[in-house]
Amino acid sequence: MESLHINATDRAGKYAGLIPQLKALLEGESDLIANMANTAAALHQTFGFHWIGFYLVKGNELVLGPFQGPVACTRIPFGKGVCGTAWKEAKTQLVPDVELFPGHIACSALSRSEIVVPLFMEGEVIAVLDIDSSLPDDFSETDRKQLEEVAAILSRVSVQST
Repeated sequence: MESLHINATDRAGKYAGLIPQLKALLEGESDLIANMANTAAALHQTFGFHWIGFYLVKGNELVLGPFQGPVACTRIPFGKGVCGTAWKEAKTQLVPDVELFPGHIACSALSRSEIVVPLFMEGEVIAVLDIDSSLPDDFSETDRKQLEEVAAILSRVSVQST
């Protein structure tokens, strides 16, 4: 697969077009980092969010992994910011206004809203998918549901290689 073909203009339609293509793109590749890189690129190509990427659990912190967008924070402590909270609570964090999130870590002044989805292997959080938008209140329950499916796909096809 060299390119994605997404014909929808609404967000739900874009996810409906993306998910089967993402499954096909990742199928047969077991390397987690390679799959994260292609997932970040596919999400960025489809939605054009300000920043899309992954942080991997390494010891007591999250370490920057594959991403699309401007340079980013490299390390995030357990329980800190939106990403660290998603890891600590092992659940998706949907933040309509990052400035109102206690302890938000501002990697970019352009980020206004954020969604962070944990990735699980064998019941443990191994990474988080972090997406920042330059628009306030840009994420919905549709995004939560569909991005949790993306995370589940990654977990099913990948083996932790780090």
